[in-house]
Amino acid sequence: MIKKIILGVLALIIIAGGALFIINGKDNYDASKYLATATKGIEIDSKIDFTLPDQFDKAHSLSTDTKKVVFVFAKATGHTVKAFLKTQDKNYLSKRNAIFVADISPMPTVIRNTFALPDLKKSDYSVLLIYDKEIAKTFKNEAQADKIAIVTLNNKIVEAVKYITTEAELKAELN
Repeated sequence: MIKKIILGVLALIIIAGGALFIINGKDNYDASKYLATATKGIEIDSKIDFTLPDQFDKAHSLSTDTKKVVFVFAKATGHTVKAFLKTQDKNYLSKRNAIFVADISPMPTVIRNTFALPDLKKSDYSVLLIYDKEIAKTFKNEAQADKIAIVTLNNKIVEAVKYITTEAELKAELN
């Protein structure tokens, strides 16, 4: 009797997992709509440009007015930035001509669609997303990938790059 119950529960778990994968395993990202260029990565004097989707799949292009770009390439640093922004006014980034870009390219599609995107959609601010590993390579410094990259721009030209780890450092860089 117990053996049948255990087998029944296992069968239900397998069926539910398969259904979840089928429902949320489809990748809706359209790579043809997005691009990124950087003449020298995110290094001083590099000219950068990009068009990336936000968590609602709305395209955003880098503006010549943008002064700061906050890049995250790891889950922990993404959580640090999100925790900080959650305590700020919803226009905090736009008032500072700043944008937040998160690399989600390593994330499996089913995890991204089931957990990450629904969580990001609860945010009061836009998070531009890098779905494509090639776009991520354009901006990612592997040696600093576990830190928050703050890029200061002037007319899309990189003037400074700082790698930080704390909310206090993030606040200092964005003020």
